[in-house]
Amino acid sequence: MILQDTFTLANGVTIPKLGIGTWRIPDAEVTKVVRDALDAGYRHIDTAQAYANEHGVGGGLRSSGVDRGAVFITTKLAAESKTYADATSRIDGSLQALGLDHIDLMLIHSPQPWDQFREGEHFLEGNLEAWRALEEAHRAGKIRAIGVSNFERADLDNLLDNGSLAPMVNQVLAHVGNTPFDLIDYSRSKGILVEAYSPVAHGAALNNAHLATMAARYGVSIAQLCIRYCLQLELLPLPKTSNPAHMRDNAAVEFTISDADMAALKGAADNTDYGEASAFPVFGKKRQAERAGQVD
Repeated sequence: MILQDTFTLANGVTIPKLGIGTWRIPDAEVTKVVRDALDAGYRHIDTAQAYANEHGVGGGLRSSGVDRGAVFITTKLAAESKTYADATSRIDGSLQALGLDHIDLMLIHSPQPWDQFREGEHFLEGNLEAWRALEEAHRAGKIRAIGVSNFERADLDNLLDNGSLAPMVNQVLAHVGNTPFDLIDYSRSKGILVEAYSPVAHGAALNNAHLATMAARYGVSIAQLCIRYCLQLELLPLPKTSNPAHMRDNAAVEFTISDADMAALKGAADNTDYGEASAFPVFGKKRQAERAGQVD
């Protein structure tokens, strides 16, 4: 069963091959979601400072009755944290919010602050400052493994060339129709595990007629097909749902997509319309300003 399978990170830490995301789940609701996920057999929960729900995630774990050592908790350093002092403070803030004595994996959420995401500046010095704070927390035993999210090759090279530890994980947007194969291959060449957030394309894949036809041939849902696609690429998918039945379905992926169908999925056109999810909450202010004509 996939929920019992693990990858091994570069430092020897094992991480469950399938996790559950908590983006856009409010703190007041995420406690029950985490309990439901753990009850369904999940042992890998992904959160972030930007999600403002770390407190509820920790509460869900503590109230579940599941042993802390059996659950892998990931959180992410806020994207705007680009100094050593600020990152150090925020790391301790996550430990306090989660109510844990250690975090299993902590990532830099983005190489750029969200209001400057992918605008050209790589914030190399700031990311090194944040990385130094993560390295120190790792050495102190506060964090078992450290990594990054949304990092491109130049961002990875900055840490690889100048840090004391190589990132162990790069968490990126990856789904059918939008799979960054070059970045995935480069990350792997450096011993970095690649995680796939939003493997069902923020839900947009559920409206794809071609995926529906293929999924029907396997007798599975579109979500199951998308999750299996990531697993067969040796990615670690992090689907998000608050529905316990969907949690169980998302983990029922013990089937194999044929080579021909995998080739078709890998070559799928990138024309995904994310709808409301295209305006990530973490840079919602930027989106609002753009709509008002305040940002080019």
